[in-house]
Amino acid sequence: MDPLADCALAFPEFASGEIWLVGAGPGDPRLLTLLAVHALGQADEIFYDALLDTRVLRLAKPNAILTPVGKRGGTVSPHQDDINDALIESARLGRRIVRLKGGDPFVFGRGAEEMRALVQAGRSVRIVPGLPSGLAGLALAGIPATVRTINHAVILATGHRVVDDETAAEWETLARTGQPIILFMAMARLAEIAAAFQRGGLADDTPAAIIENATTERERIIETTLGAVVSDAAAHSFSAPAIVVIGKIVTMRQDLRGLLLSWQSSAG
Repeated sequence: MDPLADCALAFPEFASGEIWLVGAGPGDPRLLTLLAVHALGQADEIFYDALLDTRVLRLAKPNAILTPVGKRGGTVSPHQDDINDALIESARLGRRIVRLKGGDPFVFGRGAEEMRALVQAGRSVRIVPGLPSGLAGLALAGIPATVRTINHAVILATGHRVVDDETAAEWETLARTGQPIILFMAMARLAEIAAAFQRGGLADDTPAAIIENATTERERIIETTLGAVVSDAAAHSFSAPAIVVIGKIVTMRQDLRGLLLSWQSSAG
């Protein structure tokens, strides 16, 4: 039985040879969009990233082909060009293809690169947004991305780039904005990034937090400061995947957590 059959919503047809770039959200399958669930149930082949909760793949139809193409830092991973070629070739065979990516495809997910390659190859593409991990993970941890009395902007940044003289200057510039900074994929270079923030003028006592394995059963959260974030991460053995947030919005968690319901309490 189609789980969406009774919700009185019209979903777009998933035609043969189409490729849908689908965001899987921050981790927990319950945070998928209805359009993502529809896509998974229609696809003939699903190319999926690493770190996805395997329960998401149970939403595929029984005869769907499940193809892992995930990238993991420090390990041998599929090259992006090879992933693009595999998507194109599978679509040419007339399959309905889902490219399933963690978070949102267009928030540090290389979705734009894949979309461009697919369009250049003459393939029809549909985008299915997902909840960005850095925003949804923070929200469920009790850290609002924006608070009217604290910030008028928020910065999303990826930390995977090598911190050389040029990028160090960019980090210092971000620090000087005074706005909260949410870091994706930053654990490997957290020490260099934190040092650049300090050179940019952020005080050692600037609130900070790390959310490891956000929205999953393995989630861990540590509240700390910019000056101590590196040592605290090491002391508690925090590692990727993790979201790091720097800024006064972190203090909201203490105000909210006393009555903030655990949305994971009924997870099975």
